[in-house]
Amino acid sequence: MKYLRQFRGMAVAFALALSFASSGAQAVEAAAEKHKVVFQVSEGEPKTWNLALNNARNVQQELGEQNVDVEIVVYGPGIGMLKFESTVANKIDEAIGSGVKIVACENTMKTQKLTKDDMLASIGYVPAGVVELMKKQKAGYAYIRP
Repeated sequence: MKYLRQFRGMAVAFALALSFASSGAQAVEAAAEKHKVVFQVSEGEPKTWNLALNNARNVQQELGEQNVDVEIVVYGPGIGMLKFESTVANKIDEAIGSGVKIVACENTMKTQKLTKDDMLASIGYVPAGVVELMKKQKAGYAYIRP
């Protein structure tokens, strides 16, 4: 009888341990499955910007904002749409508000003689847009160019 109680106690402890291990593994698996996508915008056309912003929103809606890291890297002629008087400024601020990271290439800004005072206050900056794309792809981000 004594051994039977010990056996039951060990069986219950083992079952609890398996349950906790399974829950922990599922949490680690869920964290590992976070999707990552980087968009390149190097064109100054509002049509291209609208497409990129719509794509980013669609990705967030499909996968859930908390399940995806979305970044838009902007350089070349596309940088004009990040100016504070941009025709898509409201949409850019909306995207950033929903968790999309939008970064401007400082090399392009120097070439076009732009300062951070010329740009939307909500955006971020990277030294080189192309290098940022390379780093993101190396880190496992899916690359999209609308």
